Amino acid sequence: MSELTKQRCEACSKDAPKVTSDEKQTLLKDVPDWKVVETDGEEQLHKVFKLKNFAQALAFTNKVGDLAEAEDHHPAILLEYGKVTVSWWTHAIGGLHKNDFIMAAKTDAAYQNL
Repeated sequence: MSELTKQRCEACSKDAPKVTSDEKQTLLKDVPDWKVVETDGEEQLHKVFKLKNFAQALAFTNKVGDLAEAEDHHPAILLEYGKVTVSWWTHAIGGLHKNDFIMAAKTDAAYQNL
């Protein structure tokens, strides 16, 4: 399990720095199944989680929601039958911050603990 799961998100302001290219490559090693995608000009971490049915997908969605509330950092979540798509990015800076990688690692841990 990634060491990122033990870290907490820090409060971000609009002038917080985005991760550098080098930082991004290092952090991606801790969340290897996540993809960096660009949506509306902003980089996001994106991953699709497969589950057995809608009930499991909903339960996982709720776990991710609980994590988001605990850290006060919120993703975009698409809930479908047997599938949940999660996207993390820092809205205040319009891109990726270390917080997003922390939350991606915590999301992976929640999925492993279903």
